[in-house]
Amino acid sequence: MAVTPGHTGDAVVTGKTRSFPTRVVPPVELPASTSYLAGAAAAQLGWRGVVLPEVTMLGRRVCVVARLRTDVHAERIACGIGPVADRTTVATWTWPEFARSAPAPAAEIIGVLSVARHWRTGMAATVPFARYSEAAMVLPASAVLTKDYVDGCLPRARSYGLSIVSADSDASVALDLSGHRDNTVPQDAVSRWINEMVYEQLLASYDLPVA
Repeated sequence: MAVTPGHTGDAVVTGKTRSFPTRVVPPVELPASTSYLAGAAAAQLGWRGVVLPEVTMLGRRVCVVARLRTDVHAERIACGIGPVADRTTVATWTWPEFARSAPAPAAEIIGVLSVARHWRTGMAATVPFARYSEAAMVLPASAVLTKDYVDGCLPRARSYGLSIVSADSDASVALDLSGHRDNTVPQDAVSRWINEMVYEQLLASYDLPVA
């Protein structure tokens, strides 16, 4: 026996199977491109540097705001040491026997941004970087006007020191939460590798020579 649904919520029965039509919720859309929102958010946060294109690092899609340390870059060019992408090689730079000869970090990372439709996605992307720099999420304004955001996102964001920037339908941004972090940046294998990836991106953005 089959019952034809007259409206959302009517049951559909076929044999021994019963299903209930679900209401289709349109996905939350971003009001502008990732690059535009990342640039606007960086300005709102006071992060002065180059807003690099979105890239995948540590399995997360993020935009990094950074500056080139021109003196270190010049020294590395002179020594023939450009950006090193191999993570295993970079990891050896933190070993005591190689620490003195390892090249200095050539990028100054101001902050890391994630532009996302939902706070859970943005938080998953930014939290791994909050240990090494300022970190922030950019969310649609509609995403910050929910009970889930107030009860679930804000306490977690505060505990991780994340900032949150909201973007309205006209792509105007506003600071919803100001984050904080310890100014001491650990120099470990991960931070050194991240710095090399950002160094490579900076050289491409400036169109500068690589050693």
